[in-house]
Amino acid sequence: MGPFVFLICRKILREMKSYENTLEKVLKVGEQKGYFRLHNDGAKIEYLPSGLKRNLDTPEEKIRAEYYFDLIEKYKYPTSRIYLNVEVPAPSVGQYADMVVYEKDEKQSPYIVVECKKEEISDTEYLQAQKQAIAYARVLKAPYAICVAGENIHAALETDKWDNEKPQKARISDIPVSYGEVEEFRFKKGDGVWDLKPVEQSSLKSIFQRCHNTLRNGGQRAATQAFDEFSKIIFVKMRDEKKPRRICEYYDFQIKTHEKAESVYKRINDLYFEAKKIDPEVFKDQINVKPEELYTVVEYMQEISLNKTNLDTKGVAFEQFMDKFFKGESGAFFTPREIVDFSVLMMGIEKDDFVLDPACGSGGFLLHALDGIRKKADEIYPQEDGRDETGDHRSYWHDFAEKNLFGIEINDSIARIAKMNMIIHDDGHTNVIGGFDALDDIEKLDKKNHGFAKNRFDVIITNPPFGDKKNFREQPYLSGYVLAKKPNGQMMNQQNTEILFIERCIEFLKSGTGQMAIVLPDGILSNSTLQYVRDFLMERAKILAVISLPQFTFTHFGAGVKSSLVFVRKKGEEEKLGRYKIFMAIAEHIGYDATGKKDTKNDLNEIYEEYKKFKK
Repeated sequence: MGPFVFLICRKILREMKSYENTLEKVLKVGEQKGYFRLHNDGAKIEYLPSGLKRNLDTPEEKIRAEYYFDLIEKYKYPTSRIYLNVEVPAPSVGQYADMVVYEKDEKQSPYIVVECKKEEISDTEYLQAQKQAIAYARVLKAPYAICVAGENIHAALETDKWDNEKPQKARISDIPVSYGEVEEFRFKKGDGVWDLKPVEQSSLKSIFQRCHNTLRNGGQRAATQAFDEFSKIIFVKMRDEKKPRRICEYYDFQIKTHEKAESVYKRINDLYFEAKKIDPEVFKDQINVKPEELYTVVEYMQEISLNKTNLDTKGVAFEQFMDKFFKGESGAFFTPREIVDFSVLMMGIEKDDFVLDPACGSGGFLLHALDGIRKKADEIYPQEDGRDETGDHRSYWHDFAEKNLFGIEINDSIARIAKMNMIIHDDGHTNVIGGFDALDDIEKLDKKNHGFAKNRFDVIITNPPFGDKKNFREQPYLSGYVLAKKPNGQMMNQQNTEILFIERCIEFLKSGTGQMAIVLPDGILSNSTLQYVRDFLMERAKILAVISLPQFTFTHFGAGVKSSLVFVRKKGEEEKLGRYKIFMAIAEHIGYDATGKKDTKNDLNEIYEEYKKFKK
């Protein structure tokens, strides 16, 4: 089985397992226990004992099925007292509550009104749904109402405390269990029912998007600012989950009964500053959102566990959300995942290798390098499903993440996102520095982090910025570059950034063994006026492979320059090369077409297999 096939199969199995843990599992167990009866190969559900039949083809019905199951299993309410599609007699005819739990038999004494909504609703729609649940509860004289907006987002409310102007006054941690007391907090560590739960990819993407929309506040906050604030909140969330706690001790990242937004803000902000002391390089300023906005974001995220969620699931969710954001909002563009996967695979990175991306952007190359080492840990120290990670397995990849991954990003805001992306993937952010030009004096970089030095790195994987020119008068430290001079030795006034990156990367690589994968515009490989750049590269490195990429490779991500992937090994100091073969290939398909739509074809898979044969 080839590496790409293995990775695809592994991903499919994980996604299948994730799905089975949600609706499919609910339906299977619920049918076994007599809560449901499924018809038409699962297309229709019959709720028991009521006999109500509904098609399972809408998001709302799926949510209702899952929460019906929860009312019985988690909250311990008898099926005989749960009714569906209950008519609400006033204020208007033809209104029905999705579910009502009664306190007594024979539909006596309504107790909880349940309103089910799909995940993809706005903050305004979510608040309106809560108002609707309260309105129904008041008419039916039920003391509690709950709005379920997706699998992991619930707003439980006390009917008599509702205030349209201050809905937080009615908010409770959750509905009572089996007609019991309302608890101050709900989510606690190690509790089989009320511990935080992992989440599937589609739900996580939806939650991320809803949080970001909340922080945009209808466009009043710039998208870049909203993303930055959201990253801080994720940072707090993950730190809170990892905070040492006794079994059944409550988490801090949640909303307690009748808690005001100001109180939530203070607690989360205190957690943030506590985490900043431990890791001051990730974020430097305070959380800068309104208490009400933070309250809503905590409400969306409090029930899920980011740390327990599968690494592939949360990584892909964050990356896809981030790619959509950057492509549409910030004007920045990043390397397509297919190119990143291929480049990392071609490098054959080992756990003792020091790996650098001097233009790391959101950290894609570094994260995929880490993922490759984590997969090797899976092979050496197999993990049984459901078991905690062994120390040997974790140290194998985590030591690599902590000590061997390095990144430089000139934009400090994007560097913070790279660090956040790595934290989401369970770390590797320690040696990423932001606000520094990788072309600056290496001594300056070394003062920030002693890991940056000439002849230091085994592997460099990078996609440097194209098209920008560096003016040597404005940045005199660049005048020391060999490629700052014309072939006749005369000093230039300016030079393309990507050309200077070639020289800097060669400096960073270990002599004789250091390898590099770099995306370069085709002009460097073909223009007669740039022959001196090619001469420089061939004097200092052995070219291993050149893969021509389609014209549209970066169009979908905001750039349209025709480019190629170039793989090289740095020569040793005394090494002389005679004539040698260079592997060359043309990729016409890379996982999506010229319009940006997904393409089932990906030439890079076949090219990698051909390269392996070539090396033999």
